Amino acid sequence: MWKEFKEFAVKGNAIDLAIGVIIGAAFGKIVTSIVEDLLMPPLGRVLGNLNFADYYIPLSDKITPGMSLDAAKKAGFPVFAYGNFITVLINFLIVAFCIFLVVKAINKLKRPSPSAAPVAKDCPACAMSIPIKATRCPHCTSDLERPPARRWIEPGSSTRWQDRRQCRN
Repeated sequence: MWKEFKEFAVKGNAIDLAIGVIIGAAFGKIVTSIVEDLLMPPLGRVLGNLNFADYYIPLSDKITPGMSLDAAKKAGFPVFAYGNFITVLINFLIVAFCIFLVVKAINKLKRPSPSAAPVAKDCPACAMSIPIKATRCPHCTSDLERPPARRWIEPGSSTRWQDRRQCRN
């Protein structure tokens, strides 16, 4: 059992996944700091020195107007805290946008350049991929420099001429 666990843990995919989770957690902390420390304070100031974290809807008549969210929670009153949700939603949108940019950059690197000359072509006889400079197909041995040979078909058939490679008997 230990041997199987060791083989699993040392596999490349498991290690890559672990590294991705660790980097993702660190990236999440950075984004949380950006939202809470850099984006939300100026946005709150523009909206009248409001702290989004304190936005809530009281679900109890016992909550006095102007009571902070922390005070309402400490008193045990039910509240609908939508301000924290707004902050978490902004965090999510920033993370999703950053991941989109990373995936877009990776896909751009993977895409072959359009200026590269083709290195292969399809054989007109058997449709297999062959080198661009080939003069004879290695799969069906068709001569690629001359047009395909044709032969006469007996009277009474639907076509009079037929490619030789279709008639290999």
